Amino acid sequence: MSRQAWQVLVIGLGSAVVPLDSSVNIAFPAITHGFGLAIADVQWVVISYTLTYTSLMLAFGRIGDMYGHARVFRVGLVWSAVACLLCALTRDFAWFVVCRVLQGVGAALVLSCGVALSTGLYGEERRSRVIGAYTMLIAVGSTLGPWLGGALVHAWDWPAVFWFRTPIALLALVLLGKFPATERPGGGERFDALGAGLLVLALIGLVLTLHHARDLAGLPLGLATLLVFAAFVRREQRVDAPIIDLRVFRAPGFGLLNLANVLVNLAAFSVWLIVPYYLAQATDLGVTVGGAVLASAAVGVLVASPVGGRLIVRVPARRLALAGAVLVAVGLLLIARWGERTAASSLIVALAVQGVGLGLFQLAYIDIVAATIARQSRGVAGSLAMVTRTIGVIGAASTFFPLFQTLAASAGFLAAFQSSFELAALLALAVTALVGWGVRRA
Repeated sequence: MSRQAWQVLVIGLGSAVVPLDSSVNIAFPAITHGFGLAIADVQWVVISYTLTYTSLMLAFGRIGDMYGHARVFRVGLVWSAVACLLCALTRDFAWFVVCRVLQGVGAALVLSCGVALSTGLYGEERRSRVIGAYTMLIAVGSTLGPWLGGALVHAWDWPAVFWFRTPIALLALVLLGKFPATERPGGGERFDALGAGLLVLALIGLVLTLHHARDLAGLPLGLATLLVFAAFVRREQRVDAPIIDLRVFRAPGFGLLNLANVLVNLAAFSVWLIVPYYLAQATDLGVTVGGAVLASAAVGVLVASPVGGRLIVRVPARRLALAGAVLVAVGLLLIARWGERTAASSLIVALAVQGVGLGLFQLAYIDIVAATIARQSRGVAGSLAMVTRTIGVIGAASTFFPLFQTLAASAGFLAAFQSSFELAALLALAVTALVGWGVRRA
């Protein structure tokens, strides 16, 4: 194995502390019981974490571009190790949410520079392959998360899905220390702190608006968010070194593609939110086997990453994204057909099809973003890809949980489950239309 390949492997190991958070999803029922929560309250386990790293990633990506991606990455590993341990130790839900916020800061530090570190080890002619390898390593974490989570919850209850990531982060930190990546000096550039602050406020406002979309608070929050976004755009157009050069969104179809990434992840994350409850209530698989079944979705992403990395050399990235969106829709429609006696093999096939589609879409999307944004801003490019993804994740947590609970109260658990995934499939079909339009424009 070459030195660069070993470095990508270590970067992937460190980055895995974030996708291994998929182990928390299979622990939702245990967390709900442990803290005495209503199902709807569990959304704060997701929102507090993803809200934090979504709002901070672009700013941290810019800091990495200016002062060195490896420095930011190392700080993120240490921070994540401590935060995961704190999450495992707390027994008060309010403090647990605070610890999840701290964990989100660590995730932002790690994710903001993972793509930049990996692609920086090779020339641009290898970019697509390296992105495929990196996303495969991320998918390994997502794949192992539910399986490990089920086994850990069975043996040590829900705190185990947090503390087991501490030694992983520390091991990556030690290994990365032996292979330092190239650092970029800050030079004469100044970090746009005001722009970063406005961006953080705007993203927080967006998430809170999504969360309160069904009540009266959503309207004033939405208006305030629009004002802050407008101030951010105005600020970025006037500074010499913006957080992100907004002119990239003028590229044909680029804005539509970013919107499509939000929506496809909104649809796909319904799997990780609702399927754990189906496995617990409508099957007799048990938490360990149920975790392995849930992991089929991540296995699909894992399989798609190396395959997509090879295909993208021959197939235009936008067409690969289109194929991925179609497969996501097909997989979600298959999940919507689940009943009380659905065979485990059918569960696995449906989850895997959806996962393959999501993996192809994400690989193509990240490659397009990396190709569109200048290489010296690769930290911002990787962060943008993660931000749009997590906005979709947060949107799913803010909408699908309340919708599912409302439907379950009136129509029963199984009918609510099926209706929720029919809606998710329709959303994925809308993404297909958006991406198809973007292909024509590009």
